[in-house]
Amino acid sequence: MPLRVYNTLSREKEEFRPLHGKKVGMYVCGVTPYDLCHLGHARAYVTFDMVRRYLEFSGYDVKHVQNFTDVDDKIINKARKEGDPFKATEIAQRFIDEYFNEMDALGIKRAHVYPKVSEHMKEIIALVEKLLAKGIAYEVDGNIFYDVSKFPTYGKLSKQPMDQIKAGARIEVDERKRNPVDFALWKKAKPDEPYWESPWGKGRPGWHIECSAMSMKYLGETLDIHGGGMDLIFPHHENEIAQSEGATGKQFSKYWIHNGFITIDQEKMSKSLGNFFTIRDVMKKYSAETIRFFLLSTHYHSPIDFSDALLVNAANSLAKLHNAIDNLEAVEKTASKAKMGEMEKALLDDVKEDREKFIAAMDDDFNTPLAISALFEIAKKANQQLMEPEPKKEVVAAMLKELIELGGALNIYKAAAKGGMGDEEIDGLVNERQAARKAKDFKRSDELRAKLKELGIILEDQKDGTVRWKRAR
Repeated sequence: MPLRVYNTLSREKEEFRPLHGKKVGMYVCGVTPYDLCHLGHARAYVTFDMVRRYLEFSGYDVKHVQNFTDVDDKIINKARKEGDPFKATEIAQRFIDEYFNEMDALGIKRAHVYPKVSEHMKEIIALVEKLLAKGIAYEVDGNIFYDVSKFPTYGKLSKQPMDQIKAGARIEVDERKRNPVDFALWKKAKPDEPYWESPWGKGRPGWHIECSAMSMKYLGETLDIHGGGMDLIFPHHENEIAQSEGATGKQFSKYWIHNGFITIDQEKMSKSLGNFFTIRDVMKKYSAETIRFFLLSTHYHSPIDFSDALLVNAANSLAKLHNAIDNLEAVEKTASKAKMGEMEKALLDDVKEDREKFIAAMDDDFNTPLAISALFEIAKKANQQLMEPEPKKEVVAAMLKELIELGGALNIYKAAAKGGMGDEEIDGLVNERQAARKAKDFKRSDELRAKLKELGIILEDQKDGTVRWKRAR
């Protein structure tokens, strides 16, 4: 069965057919770094890490781009409270560093590109100029607005008719607009805030234009996948479509994928509501690996109601998978090399069926809970085999291989360190530390060693200058 994904644009599952064969361009909306990330952020980025990993497991070559909105009212207000609104980008960088610490711990592969708004003003201004030249945007006293009336299919992603949008949507109020649903592309600078020079005077971008400009710079005018939380469908992603397609005349993204919310007592977790748990606080009680497993135990499109009981269940379930792998690893060394009998052959056939179930589940719109259930079926068979008087090495090795390989596709155990990082990411940090040592940047070298220690990684410096590493048990 070919991979099928639920496309928010069509509200249907569609066969996944990238624009360029096995190459996939995926853009995911990133954070506005003005505070620590909460569990809702973890849900989004674990989701798209899972999507990327499974696509790569399936043979796709994914280019993953994820932005940082480091120019925003919330960051400026934070900087203002700290005494200098012109240090907003410095404050953003502080929380970007925290973001990486937490996402690394959750076993999230780093995107290939992390563009920042502050570093892409040239591209943003060029896109605004293009929209003005086409008559789709208009200027009012140094402010540039998008004229929604010039984009007839506005509302096609959120499925909202224009009269409904006008009546009550979450729209920024501004009397200078020709129409209430028009939105800002460029904002004239206020006296006490950062600004950039533009053809319309000093100012800064509106929220939506950045993602259109940066995604098209790195992935082209049509993306394969655009992702984010469901709260971004309107107005952010709706406006991205209007801007991008208005400028290019081409489809902006083939597939729109949105993850569901994490809720507290059935209400969306968010900073504005004050009902959120930071990732840092949750990791004080539960391992990052447990949190990742908890998030993937529900289908990405469905809501998750947060509770300690569910996290405890996740920790217990994960321990069962760990135990199965640990026991297989221990027995494999001494298992019998005798030929398999018919019972063992039939058992391995069943394990192959479990593998097929895993793949079928993931091919059905990334159904991680069903895929994880297939892993438990293999673990159950493994435990039964290990109770035999003379476990066969060939059977034990095959089961171990399937559990590690399939679990690695989700990065939920064994492929992850206790902090959540996979071997590839650990190698990268170790190599970066080696480079810092050679450059005599001992401060950076010590920082990386400390970070690896936090992740449960033990470094062994060899006499020849190489470094070996292992995971703390």
